[in-house]
Amino acid sequence: MAVQTTTDSADKAAALARGAVEARLAACAQIVGPVTSVYHWAGGIETTQEWQVLFKTTAARYAELERHLLAAHDYETPEIIATPVVAGAPAYLSWITAETTRR
Repeated sequence: MAVQTTTDSADKAAALARGAVEARLAACAQIVGPVTSVYHWAGGIETTQEWQVLFKTTAARYAELERHLLAAHDYETPEIIATPVVAGAPAYLSWITAETTRR
């Protein structure tokens, strides 16, 4: 499963990534940015720079990762979108499972 969010600084993106990986809610997280986001908010259209964080996790860890992101994120309504992985290199998918289940 791939889960993505965005935030408004590289430091915040790094903190979200590190927190999820340290808690073994994700095997890894990739940070991309800055990206330009254009969206409706509070009755207007906003344009801002954001950093996107893409987490690699399992379906079994999604709910806990979502809770972690909601608690750690400073946006009122953070983007948290999960996309199922329908195929992948078996060794890589096994690595994701191993890294998100070890304690």
